[in-house]
Amino acid sequence: MRVIARKTLRQFVDSLKGSKDQKAVRSALEAWFHEAIRADWKSPADVLKAYANASIAGPGRVVFNIKANDYRLVVAINYRHQIVFIKWDRNPWGLRQD
Repeated sequence: MRVIARKTLRQFVDSLKGSKDQKAVRSALEAWFHEAIRADWKSPADVLKAYANASIAGPGRVVFNIKANDYRLVVAINYRHQIVFIKWDRNPWGLRQD
């Protein structure tokens, strides 16, 4: 898969500077990114095989749990073109803390 907007992930991690979560979030997002670029997802079912805790949130939209569900990464996936787009949701980084 090709991941669009990796910079968005970096900016989010940078926004956590001084937070106790920063290192763990950075590690979790880097792991997700490297897994995603090696993935060959053809359908939502393929995503769920790799990430059983992910949520399919509509056509082409997936929510990944980051750092034991402390954060959620919202993406849009174009399966045909093998592209993952980092989306914004409730804050400018596509990540939501509950």
